[in-house]
Amino acid sequence: MRSCLIVDDSSVVRKVARRLLEDLDYVVDEAEDGQEAIDKCRQAMPDAILLDWNMPIMSGLEFIKLLRTYIGGEKPRVIYCTTENDVGAIAMALRAGADDYMLKPFDRTILESKFDVAQAA
Repeated sequence: MRSCLIVDDSSVVRKVARRLLEDLDYVVDEAEDGQEAIDKCRQAMPDAILLDWNMPIMSGLEFIKLLRTYIGGEKPRVIYCTTENDVGAIAMALRAGADDYMLKPFDRTILESKFDVAQAA
């Protein structure tokens, strides 16, 4: 089974995403901010990461930049998830190392389309 780390400061988003990803046969872990996510990635690198943009302690952008410097940090497929419909912010995340993005609110169809690609990889 593939693993996914959901990184979002919203417990509601984490709960909804967990349920959907578990239905796709992912083993799911959660982190409330980028620092907690980095700590979890140091322990066990997930196959995929669903990453929020705006979080306390360490933002999604800071997390991506740091993750990609670690040995093995290039491997997880990072799906950047944001409420920002700012093309510049999305481009910045993609340049920093995000593999794809989706806008909140998302639904089952959108999430599945992003993670079906991750499962096929």
